[in-house]
Amino acid sequence: MKKIMMMALMAAAATTAFAQDALVKEAKKQLGNKEYAQAVKTLTPALTSAETKDKAAAWNLLVDIHYQQFSDIQTQELENKVKKITAPYDTLAMHHSAVAALEAAIKCDEVDRQPDAKGKVKIKFRQPNQQRLQNVRLALINAGLYEYNHKNLDAAFKDWSLYLESPKDPFFEGVDLSKDQYRSEIAYYAALVAYQKKDYANAEKYAHMAAEDPAKANEANEILLFSKKENCKTAADSLEYVNKVKELHKANPSEERYFNLLMEYYTRANDMKGMAEWVAEEEAIDPNNKMVWALKGEIQMNDRKWDEAVASYKKALEIDPDFVQCIFNAGVCLNSKAIDLKDQLADKRTGGLTAANAKKVKDVLTEAQSFVEKTRELDPDQEKVKWAYALYQIYYSLKDPRAAEMEKLINK
Repeated sequence: MKKIMMMALMAAAATTAFAQDALVKEAKKQLGNKEYAQAVKTLTPALTSAETKDKAAAWNLLVDIHYQQFSDIQTQELENKVKKITAPYDTLAMHHSAVAALEAAIKCDEVDRQPDAKGKVKIKFRQPNQQRLQNVRLALINAGLYEYNHKNLDAAFKDWSLYLESPKDPFFEGVDLSKDQYRSEIAYYAALVAYQKKDYANAEKYAHMAAEDPAKANEANEILLFSKKENCKTAADSLEYVNKVKELHKANPSEERYFNLLMEYYTRANDMKGMAEWVAEEEAIDPNNKMVWALKGEIQMNDRKWDEAVASYKKALEIDPDFVQCIFNAGVCLNSKAIDLKDQLADKRTGGLTAANAKKVKDVLTEAQSFVEKTRELDPDQEKVKWAYALYQIYYSLKDPRAAEMEKLINK
């Protein structure tokens, strides 16, 4: 009885193996009839079945199917161009078959390089597939572009990342793909798509790749920086981001956006200590940068160091006399200095000021008035700074009748 059962099991196994091999044969027949979709459907179960006699050959047949479909449509496309006609052809199928052919070839190679029962590796399909798939790989560029133009970001990223990653696969071993004129361009677009998908890790990865080409470095570094910025989750991430911006700023001192990114970072983080250290570095590098003095003044202003802040703003104004924000801030600092000075000089008992002390306060207010009135002259519609309240305070303290005019302007 046991012997009969064993024979039955062996027969069942043979039947299953025969069934899988029959699928491969049927798929070959359908390929010959150009029934590509049906051939893929027929073959698919045999690709993963343990009963398939030669799985590498089955995968290679899948390469044949996709490659032949790609070649047929591409030939039709070329004929249309030569004949200058607009006969329809399936562009999407051409792109999909190119991608599928390369994916199948990589999988075929993976299966093909597995040792046999005797532990020997006999790779049968790599070389012929390498020869025909190099050109198919190039078709992935247009495949990704087609998907991108149709707003299918996932497919575009898949196509372009396959183009970029495939040369590292053992399948292309022995083939020199290093002289790739499209690599940096496709890496940039892969990084851009990844960024748009909020896949910041891959955006950084491909931006780094694109930046290896000096011609793409500026564009790629922009994606890299914004990806790092969006991906900051820890203090270490933030430090890495800041250090990268500083590195790029040092290498490209005339590129304003790196300076602006650093300024934005410290401002958003409300890191006045970090900003002060950075501004000191910038002052040593370029003392003629008006923004350095403007930021230095802002830091000193926040610390209520009125005289130092005014001195920094005046430095900025030596470089740009019409720097409205610095003119206004200098006036605000002087007004604040006058308020502090009045409190310091006031009689402790009566709160009044001697004539000499009142003159000291008035002199500071008068200087503040000149700065804020200059601001009004340069920015009459308060588009850059809101100067009306500051001017009202100064006029009020000086008992200037124009305070009423400013009060009306504030309440408008």
